[in-house]
Amino acid sequence: MRWPLALVALLSASADEVAAQGKGIRLWNLTTATISEFQLSPAGKNDWGPNQTLNDKDKEVDHDERLRITGVEPGRYDARVGYRGSKHCFARGIEIKADAVFSIADKDLKDCNK
Repeated sequence: MRWPLALVALLSASADEVAAQGKGIRLWNLTTATISEFQLSPAGKNDWGPNQTLNDKDKEVDHDERLRITGVEPGRYDARVGYRGSKHCFARGIEIKADAVFSIADKDLKDCNK
């Protein structure tokens, strides 16, 4: 009788650990265009991390698509957003929370070049 109880306890603990991990941090692209580059830097630092779009199977993030963000801790960040044709824009002071979705929309983009 002890073995089944121990097995149930072990499986419950494993399920709780998986649930606690959540889905991770994700970007929701609410801009009107497909994003081909997305980099984050701690707010005000201009210390850009890797291109997060490489985490996507087609290496781009379409409008209304979500992208898993890796290697980033919760906090405030600036984002550099790149589009096809070398256009880049910035979104400043984005709050990123653990296991949550944050979005970028056209109204968030500043300092765009063409």
